[in-house]
This record gives sequence, C-alpha cells and structure tokens, in this order.
Amino acid sequence: LGTDVVGAVGGQVSFGPDKPPPPPVSSITWKHITGVETVKAIEWEDGVTDTPNQRFKGITTLDTATGQITIKNLKIEHSGVYTIDISGKEQAQRYTLTVMEPVPKPVIEIKKMTDNPGVVYLICEYSDKIIWKKSAGETLTGSAHHPKGEFINVTKGGNPEIFYTCTLQNTVGEKTSERVYVRDLFKASNKGCVVAAVIPSITMMIIITLFLS
Repeated sequence: LGTDVVGAVGGQVSFGPDKPPPPPVSSITWKHITGVETVKAIEWEDGVTDTPNQRFKGITTLDTATGQITIKNLKIEHSGVYTIDISGKEQAQRYTLTVMEPVPKPVIEIKKMTDNPGVVYLICEYSDKIIWKKSAGETLTGSAHHPKGEFINVTKGGNPEIFYTCTLQNTVGEKTSERVYVRDLFKASNKGCVVAAVIPSITMMIIITLFLS
C-alpha cells in the first residue's frame, strides 16, 4: 500500500493512517527512508515525544490520537518514503513525500522584430507547465522556445486594451505574470508628427511678420 504526498519548499504537509490506531497504543514511531538510510523522524513512547534526527527537530509534530505526522518548513531533503510503527509493529502503509520548489512569478519578455514592426513576440521561460491567457480568459497555445519555455506572437491592430498573461504551474502551485497590454507593445513615435506640425507654423509666422512689416 502506498500514498503519494506532495509539498512545497517552505510549506507544510500532514499525513498518516486512514483510521486512528486501535487502543491500547504503547508507542508510535515515524521513520524516514532515503536510499539506504533510515532515520527516526519522530517517536512517542511512555507519554514522551522526541525527534531524534536533526533533520526533523523543531518542525515535526505527532498527533498521538490519530498517528498523523506534520512537517513544516519543508526542504528538499525531507523527500523520501515514510513508514509508521505502532506499538512496535510496522504498518503496511507507506507514504512517499516529494518536496518541490514553488514556481517563481513569471516575467514576460517582449521581443520586437526590426524587419516586421507589426508583430511582437511574448516569451515566457520555464521548464514545466505554461499557460497563456488573453484578456477575457481565453487560453492560447504557445510555441516551444529554445532552450526552455514558450512564446506567442501578437499582431498589431484591434483593441489596444487587450492584454496577455503567462502563468507558471507545477504540482504545488501556480503564479501569474503582470499583464502586458497591446497598447504598450506598439507605441507609435510622434517625432515625425511634431516636426511636420512645427515647420508649417514657423513658415506661417515668417509670412505674417513680412506682411506686417
């Protein structure tokens, strides 16, 4: 019998028997197995609870009524197989804990093409699941980006208030990027317009000055 448990680095997990151990219970011991090493994570006997291994000190508690173990401030090193002995007898149930790093908050990279100013590429780099979304919640399909991640392309035109987000997701959670608006992707330069407006104004002023003089 096996149960899979997943936790995030810095987070907390609790697991244990489906049913409370039948009385009388003289002792409870949780063991942690990694490779060929087996250590005691926490044990209770004669009303005294102890965490013999430094890896579990200060972060591990035991519910003696249910047999459930709780580990907080998780680290990658807490991953492994856990077994429980009740009154000196090892139970058949085994618990496999996998501790994972939480996803970082993604930042969308904007790549503009000099040879095609009407198209902008949005890039999100991550090694696991990536979810692209458009303003109204529409999910988009990204293309593979080397060496990792995905990208989508946005074409100039349409509603400038449309925005895009990138969400990173793994087993222990997800985080979403800030919104990237179309209006910020295709900002037009006004320099030419300013120059064009200034020159006729200067010319008109010269004509008026000559006329009045």
